[in-house]
Amino acid sequence: QVQLVESGGGLVQPGDSLTLSCAASGRTFSSYGMGWFRQVPGKERQFVSHISQSGSRTYYADSVKGRFTNSRDNAKNTVYLQMNSLEPEDTAVYYCAAANYCSGSGCFRRDSYDYWGQGTQVTVSS
Repeated sequence: QVQLVESGGGLVQPGDSLTLSCAASGRTFSSYGMGWFRQVPGKERQFVSHISQSGSRTYYADSVKGRFTNSRDNAKNTVYLQMNSLEPEDTAVYYCAAANYCSGSGCFRRDSYDYWGQGTQVTVSS
């Protein structure tokens, strides 16, 4: 069982940066691949990024590639999403999620993840 708590959301202006954190409970954090998803009202939750258990592999949605960086600190049971050059289209509730196992494009799917956080709101507006 893993409990996930996101933090770091807020209101920022276009072009600003923001870092989200996701703190996990439990002693087996390093055994989970970690994902970030986002959702706007009325739309499906969309994949943003995934990082492997060791942090050696990362995947990004095309819409955030080059602007967002996913990282993790297994000693702190925390995963981070550094978001740069934010755009109004990045406005959403951001969720972190833990996967017992996923591989390649399977890590882009919501149903590959076993545990979810409660989400944190990111609003990009001038």
